[in-house]
Amino acid sequence: MGGSGGQGVVLAAQILGKAAVFDGKNVLQTQAYGAEARGSLAKSEVIVSEGKINFPAVRRCDVLVAMDQEALDALLKDLKDTGILIVDSSSVTVVPETKANVYKVPITETAKKAFGEALFANMVMLGVFTKITKIVRPQSMEKSIGENVSAKTVETNINAFKAGLQL
Repeated sequence: MGGSGGQGVVLAAQILGKAAVFDGKNVLQTQAYGAEARGSLAKSEVIVSEGKINFPAVRRCDVLVAMDQEALDALLKDLKDTGILIVDSSSVTVVPETKANVYKVPITETAKKAFGEALFANMVMLGVFTKITKIVRPQSMEKSIGENVSAKTVETNINAFKAGLQL
């Protein structure tokens, strides 16, 4: 998953990882972002496996989520030809030629319209991700969201996730 610092890419990856654990899978999650954090490229890798994870980094990803153009431009080279590319069409204007299955979804736009701010775009994205990939069950994702966001925002975050499932 890649985006701009402040978009919640790291939190989203942590939620995904925990949801996969709830589903009985092995998980490894890492993150990297620029020194200035907010506004610079943020990337988080999540490895989900039924078996042992033998190497602690993604060499070629099966799924790439790009929340903005910079993330797509920097990370597309790491996506397998047979992979899935999910782009936030609210923020990504140019999708280069790729053999991957491409899904253009108005993630940030949906968050703004439905919840009044872009803050919940990462939860909308998790809903889109869950529906397309089926890597984790929606119930596991909701449980993980409940355990990883503040108590006062749980309901809104879960509603944003559900909005993403509908896209």
